[in-house]
Amino acid sequence: MSSLGLEGSQTTGARIVVVMPAYNAARTLRETFARIPLVVSQVILVDDHSRDDTVAIASSLGLKVISHPHNVGYGGNQKTCYMEALREGADVVVMLHPDGQYDPELIVDLVRPILQGSADMVLGSRMLMPGGPRKAGMPMWKIISNRILTTIENLAMGTRFSECHTGYRAYSSNFLRRVPFLRNSNDFVFDTQIIAQAVAFRQRVEEIPARTRYFSEASSINFSGSVRYGIKTLATMAHFLAWRLGLRRSRLFQR
Repeated sequence: MSSLGLEGSQTTGARIVVVMPAYNAARTLRETFARIPLVVSQVILVDDHSRDDTVAIASSLGLKVISHPHNVGYGGNQKTCYMEALREGADVVVMLHPDGQYDPELIVDLVRPILQGSADMVLGSRMLMPGGPRKAGMPMWKIISNRILTTIENLAMGTRFSECHTGYRAYSSNFLRRVPFLRNSNDFVFDTQIIAQAVAFRQRVEEIPARTRYFSEASSINFSGSVRYGIKTLATMAHFLAWRLGLRRSRLFQR
């Protein structure tokens, strides 16, 4: 791990746990892990039935490893990640993809608002970096669809997020205990649902600029998968809006 500090934040007694939802991450795991700052107390990798050496490499690095006997999906993997982090006594939980697309050094910035008591959830937004997504190699169709979906989500939720589709996030343990994330989908729309839950449960959400890079080993949803994700995101917003207007009840937004 790198030696980057957390200047200006109160870390005494705070247990920061990084969770890695992994699927076929053998080629990128070592480099990603090596860049995790020393402020992190523990790294947990949950393998979603990979077909490569992800589990063996993670074990050799000393990570706590949990292996799913069957593939359950990205959202299902996150559920295991967060439950295990809570069992390990985490105060702050950071989701870091092991593919190296998101900059591990930014963990310091992600956890700072939570440790300072100003946020319950922090999103690493690619859209706060001027020209960042395009320079990093993000396809233009993804940039456009990201902005369109985020605009619709902001209208539905009454928010002003710059991006609702980042995979780089930090949560306080209190957030994870309060928000019923186990009721969410097991696929990619989990990420949309948990933001809607944050709004529904009046959790404090902040954003920080996040650097990313796109390369062949980085995981990415293909076009057809992105279309399905977009449709499910719109369905989630319709669901949220109906709940917000009192037109229907929802287990996603109730204790």
